Amino acid sequence: MPELAAEGTIDIDDALVTDGVADGAQLRAAFDAGRPVVVRATSPDAIKAALARPEVACVLVPADRADLLSLDLTELTYG
Repeated sequence: MPELAAEGTIDIDDALVTDGVADGAQLRAAFDAGRPVVVRATSPDAIKAALARPEVACVLVPADRADLLSLDLTELTYG
C-alpha cells in the first residue's frame, strides 16, 4: 500500500478508513487487529498529521487534488 494515494486508485476494502486521526484508540485497535488504517486528508497539514501516526498505512487525497500527491513528504515532515 502506498504512503500517499488519490482516492479511488487503491483497494481499501479491508481497511479502516477515517477522515482524521483524532480517535487514536480506534486507529490502535485496527492496527493491533492487523487491519490497515487509511486516512483521508485534504491539506498538507492533515497529511502530515496522519503520517505522523505509526498506525496509518496510507493517506488518501481527493482525486481532484493531484497537487497533494507531489508533496515532498520528507520536507513536509522534517522541514
